[in-house]
Formats: sequence, structure tokens, C-alpha cells
Amino acid sequence: MSAADLPGTSVQNLVILISGNGSNMQAVIEAAARENWLGLLGARVAAVISNKPEAAGLGLAQQAGIATEVVDHRGYGSREAFDAALMQSIDRHAPALVLLAGFMRILTPGFVRHYQGRLINIHPSLLPAFPGLHTHRRAIEAGCAQAGATVHWVTPELDHGPILAQAAVPVLPDDTEQTLAARVLEQEHRIYPQVVRQLLTDLS
Repeated sequence: MSAADLPGTSVQNLVILISGNGSNMQAVIEAAARENWLGLLGARVAAVISNKPEAAGLGLAQQAGIATEVVDHRGYGSREAFDAALMQSIDRHAPALVLLAGFMRILTPGFVRHYQGRLINIHPSLLPAFPGLHTHRRAIEAGCAQAGATVHWVTPELDHGPILAQAAVPVLPDDTEQTLAARVLEQEHRIYPQVVRQLLTDLS
């Protein structure tokens, strides 16, 4: 019997938002299965939602038996309208946490406030350095000795929420944007599930 089967014990649902391949999503899904989050923490990945119907991560989630949904931002006339529709889809799962995993949309302040204390993101730089896009290129061009990844709470200001964890890698003399990105991604896959598990532990 798992914790989720005990009388009076509710399941902690995770909803993951993606726009592309979903490699960080997959890292969380695999950690949840490997570490038996459902049995130990009463937690599961309940749904994966994408703003792009062609996102490859949707197929990976379906293969893992996880519900998927598309809320295509191109079908809405404003950010506010899209975010309202996205919130409806998310809220059907009553999430304990909402995880941004390569979700390439700037979220409105109203959306962020709605999930305050439940919304986290992983960003491919050592914040506060290099918020936004093209982080690896910018780190190389700036002559940084280190680059890395940051897991943080999401706030209305882009990539500026309180930091939950970071992991650093050296920037090598012959690094390209692609080689640096690959090494940073390995660290993303390591620290994101760790942070999620710790937050779930704190909630349980």
C-alpha cells in the first residue's frame, strides 16, 4: 500500500509545463519513479501541459502514462487570455507544485500570483547572471570562468525569484555554446528533481 492509498491521505499532484523536448520534465518523471515518490511522499506527476502541439516532450510523457494537454498560445488574442486558459487546465489537477521545464512563455503577473509559493523554474545560468535567453553564448562572450543552472521560485520579474539551488560547471577554453549547454543540462537534470523532492518532503 502506498501513502496515497491511506485513508485521509491526499496525493500531491505535480503539473509540468513544457514547450519542447522536455528533458527536464523527463528527469523529474524518472526520479519520481526511481525514488517512489508516490509511495514515500504521496506525490506524482499528474499532467504535462504544453503551449505547442508539436512539443516532443508530450510523447515522452504519454509513454510514461501521464496525462497530457495542449493549450496553444497561438489561439489566444492576448497573454492574459492564454494564461487564463492555461490556469484552467492546470487547476483541474489541484497542483501542489507547478514546474516550468523549458516553458518558453513569459507569464503574466496574475498567473504568477495565482501560483505564488507553488511555481518553480529551472534556468540555464547562475542567476542573477544572464536572465533571459542565449545564456551560454553570453557567458562565453563575457569570459566567465563558470556557468551553470539555477532552480528558483517564479516571481513577476523574469528570472529573478528566490534561488532554491544552483549547480556550476567550468567554462572551458574551447567551449562552444553547444558544448557548454550540454554540460549545464546534465546539472539541470540532477538538481531539478532534487529540489522538487525536497519541496514535496517539506509539504508532506
